[in-house]
Amino acid sequence: MKQIKLQIKALSPLAIGQKKAGVVSEAGDYIPGAVIRGTIAGEILQQAQQPLRTDFSQAENHFQSLFLGENAAIFHNAYPADANEAAPVWVMPATALSSKTKPGFKSGENYGVFDSLIDRFCAERCGHPYDPSCPTDGGRVEPYGGFYSTINGAYHKRSVSKRLLTRVGINRRRATAEEQILYSIEVLNEVQGEKKESVVYRSAILVEDNDLAELLAQFINARNFRLGGGASRGLGKVEISADVEGVNLDTVTRVDKFNQELSKRWRTWENIFGAPQTDGGKNRTYFSLDLQSDAILTNKWRRTMVISPEMLCQFADVSDPSLNLEVAYSSYDYRSGWNAAWGLMKDMELITNKGAVYLFSTELPDAWKNAWNVVELKGVGERTAEGFGQVRICHEFHLVFREEPA
Repeated sequence: MKQIKLQIKALSPLAIGQKKAGVVSEAGDYIPGAVIRGTIAGEILQQAQQPLRTDFSQAENHFQSLFLGENAAIFHNAYPADANEAAPVWVMPATALSSKTKPGFKSGENYGVFDSLIDRFCAERCGHPYDPSCPTDGGRVEPYGGFYSTINGAYHKRSVSKRLLTRVGINRRRATAEEQILYSIEVLNEVQGEKKESVVYRSAILVEDNDLAELLAQFINARNFRLGGGASRGLGKVEISADVEGVNLDTVTRVDKFNQELSKRWRTWENIFGAPQTDGGKNRTYFSLDLQSDAILTNKWRRTMVISPEMLCQFADVSDPSLNLEVAYSSYDYRSGWNAAWGLMKDMELITNKGAVYLFSTELPDAWKNAWNVVELKGVGERTAEGFGQVRICHEFHLVFREEPA
């Protein structure tokens, strides 16, 4: 398997509609994988209809393999990133906390961000509630979300600003402005900062066939694309560069480090409150599952926000009766969309918001060594080819503790 690393530079405002609020079409804060997938698929189909077709469009089975096959390509969401550094962009876990008065990573007046998953789990197993305060001023802390990346060990929040574009409706018969038809579109800005640098997003496409990955990257580099809505009004112009790389996963290393730190914190809490009546499952292997994108989860034909042990075993194709779900932190929202191929609205879906955290434990860690890689590559839930259900096993940010916030 190969992954195609995408760098998307915005050349004009992006109208990535998320939902409608009255006469205003609200934009999301990233480019969904479904938008990238639909745009590339549309360009391939359009190119195939031209007399002088590329080598990519001439092979009839290429489109089938990429978008309709059993092992279809997986298009990840594109998150705002640093224009000068190729550092990966991650979603903050739902267990991340920061000061209410001065939130954010440590820089200037900000008091920093820390994670509470391991400490909360240990405290509750000792029979005590976990109610942390800010390590700097002892004040109140609140959940801290968004995107971030690390450069030379320093944490940086990643985001993109937005603005409203107001438009008037056009009378198609007279080709003039229509009275009483005024609407606004919220768009992602194409530049930001004092230097007015172009906004850059980073994404990836996972392709099973190595040769097909190279061919798709060449196709992307040779084309101009428009993402989102409003293309006829000058919106959505982007410059996409694609680079093919191998897939290197270190899930076993992350799980080992996670359990080492969990054991240390467990001993710390025992020294403070004394050993609990039970061992709390200290002899088990723990691992966290962190959603890096929204997920569509179904359990026995019903929508859910929780990944049960049975569901995870099914996703990973593992039989493990010892698997337990220890804690879950998740929330929900609703999401729809537009299917350009059908010319219809997509069904309204109940989604589990990105950043959700699930802590599992098992007595059979050897059975999961390969399965952890499978889950990270394939994702969980439905419509994973469109970027839903992407996960990270044992997110590194869970090892940022209150004593040393990031």
